Amino acid sequence: MKKYLKTDEWNIIEDSFQADRMRWSESIFSLGNGRFGQRGHFEEPYSSDSYRGAFVAGITFLDKTRVGWWKNGFPQFYTRIPNAPDWSSISLRLIDEELDLAQWDVDSFNRRLDMKAGISYRDAEVTSPRGNKLRLHVEHIANMAHPNLCLIKYSVTSVNYTGKVSLVPILDGDTANPVRHPDEKIWNILRSGTTNDCAYLWTQTRREDAQICYAMTYRFFKNNKETFANPIRIEKEKQAGFSVGTEVKPGDTVTLVKYIAIASSLYYERQDLIEASVAEARNAQSTGWDALEQEHRNAWQEIWDETDVSIEGDPEAQQGIRYNIFQLYQTYRGDDPRLNIGPKGFTGEKYGGNTYWNTELCCVPFFLLSTPKKIAENLLIYRYKQLPKAIENARKLGFDHGAALFPQVTSNGEECHSEWEITFEEVHRNNMIVYAILQHATLTGTLDYIAHYGLEVMIAVSRFWSQRVSFSQPKQKYVILGVTGPDEYENNVNNNWYTNYSCMRCLETTLSFLEIIARQYPDEYARICSITNLNYTEESERWRDIIERMYLPEDPERGIFIQNDGYMDKVLQSTDAIPAGERPINQYWSWDRILRSCYIKQSDVLLGLYLYYFNFDRETIRRNFEFYEPMTVHESSLSPHIHSILAARIGKVEKAYQLFLHATRLDLDDYNNEGDQGLHITSMPGSWLAVVRGFAGLQIQGGTLKIEPVIPEKWSGYSFKVNYLGNTLHIQVGKEIKISLTAGKQLNIQVYQNVYELKQGLDLTVNRKDLS
Repeated sequence: MKKYLKTDEWNIIEDSFQADRMRWSESIFSLGNGRFGQRGHFEEPYSSDSYRGAFVAGITFLDKTRVGWWKNGFPQFYTRIPNAPDWSSISLRLIDEELDLAQWDVDSFNRRLDMKAGISYRDAEVTSPRGNKLRLHVEHIANMAHPNLCLIKYSVTSVNYTGKVSLVPILDGDTANPVRHPDEKIWNILRSGTTNDCAYLWTQTRREDAQICYAMTYRFFKNNKETFANPIRIEKEKQAGFSVGTEVKPGDTVTLVKYIAIASSLYYERQDLIEASVAEARNAQSTGWDALEQEHRNAWQEIWDETDVSIEGDPEAQQGIRYNIFQLYQTYRGDDPRLNIGPKGFTGEKYGGNTYWNTELCCVPFFLLSTPKKIAENLLIYRYKQLPKAIENARKLGFDHGAALFPQVTSNGEECHSEWEITFEEVHRNNMIVYAILQHATLTGTLDYIAHYGLEVMIAVSRFWSQRVSFSQPKQKYVILGVTGPDEYENNVNNNWYTNYSCMRCLETTLSFLEIIARQYPDEYARICSITNLNYTEESERWRDIIERMYLPEDPERGIFIQNDGYMDKVLQSTDAIPAGERPINQYWSWDRILRSCYIKQSDVLLGLYLYYFNFDRETIRRNFEFYEPMTVHESSLSPHIHSILAARIGKVEKAYQLFLHATRLDLDDYNNEGDQGLHITSMPGSWLAVVRGFAGLQIQGGTLKIEPVIPEKWSGYSFKVNYLGNTLHIQVGKEIKISLTAGKQLNIQVYQNVYELKQGLDLTVNRKDLS
């Protein structure tokens, strides 16, 4: 864990130049607006260690699968989101020098990310090798109100320099591929050019044939007065832009405002890309910086009005949870069901920018609870549209009759992962998709999605489990063999408790909704039976038998569930036995040593107790938590918030708080020593869930919203908004609990053991209890 950023409730602040932390800082200061994003690299060239990364949503590259030992089921090609051409580049040149912070002296430096406004600021005072002193001020916006626009304001003030200053804004298609294969060609430049006021770069990915056109224009000022000096056009095969300059003396300031429009073939016809991007860049220039900035600020304010969590008395926690919400919304807008959320978002190329089950575990419940918009529904439709591919993926592995295995990693529905123990053994991911569909119905109160889309997915996944289980004659039970559970430090095991249990719950959910949809949506039910060729009598009998006779390993003496067969044969010891210099173990230990150890990468049994809380009493959760949590190294970003929620529910409030901090400041403090690779975007909603489902104790039981708030010792209070059944509640927890219905007519809510009726304009106040 590292701490070098200043603590501020609404800002991320770096107040010194840290060359040895450059890649980490570039991750932290990443910017995006859901349509595009980029790491927080400098606009000007930087010749030392850096990772310049820029990405455009939905634009993928087909890469050939490379494995040493081919197995049936691997994809021939897999998709990934490639590093895109650099649209933000601005060089600063003096008469015979060019700014490079790796070569110039950095006399002072401050970088600030204003999360409330969504604007990045950078200030520096620098001295060139020839002794010329300059002050820099840079503002950078990925516009949330205009999703194709990026805006950069680049100002230079002379301290002691007399001579010409030139600013060179370009679009640079000479893109490096720093993560995988640096010499691999990804982008073809179809056309580049300039007019009197605009430059454009029309590009296409090799193989996939997706296209993006970037266009830019600018305004140039000296001492706040616009100047129209004739620019030098830059027209190269892979670059297009301008060089604009003027004479300065000490005290003079020159400013360039760069307006960039990014148009992709996901949203425009290819023949229209140049015209559309150029027109949007020119319109932005005409509208002007101030108006565009205000619209951008307004868009962010709307997001914060819905999703903000206020924490009193703990600035580090407050900063962390806002940072996580901020980065999630920079990555995903929620308005396009063709898109999903990559674990690194727009902050790095690891995982190829593809979708994992992290989305269903963390992001879907966050969006369901935090906003009335249909963002979560779009994420579910994304999976529904890929159901044919999921059926095809299962068919490749020998499953039939419409059984579906959703990919471990994907962007288009095809499996994009080529590690057998994960790709084809971590099949529990199927259940998370069914669970997310159930969450949608539970929290919105409507079955429309299930009737029109979700039930088809449930049937296909249930058919997979019907074929994936085996019947053990010695046990006279159904077993599931050769799997990897959520704990990826256990591979190819038998009877992973979480997998077996969630298989049962999946089958139960499908059977339940088959009956409900048949009764309430008979026409849709008939349509689904027809297109799925459902044999209800035969298939439901099989599913019920599996539910009735599923093997669930447990230890009656300890009163716990056993993670998987063979786990209890290991040397069981807490993580305190691991030397501090050997953490995280995945960076220091051999894989063989990890597999033989008892150490758990992320919540496994405890994940099941979190998801299916309504089936377990508090003592069962406590016993399992006290057994498994001490052996969990939390080397997955999905782990800390799950443990925090469970700890809060069993009264271990301070333990919950420590785990909450881990989840909340995972990237800001680089807990896992991997911040240079990018942020953990899809686990970031976990910190919000840890407050809402953990400390506030929000649960749905018997169709009633229930809260049992606790509060960490360091906090004096916290508050948030939550959506349930079309109602919006504002919940404030301090010495008292205050609940307001801010949207909706009326709603029953259970606080501890009592049920109250909420109405708009009539706030509910209840004394907070000590549940520790």
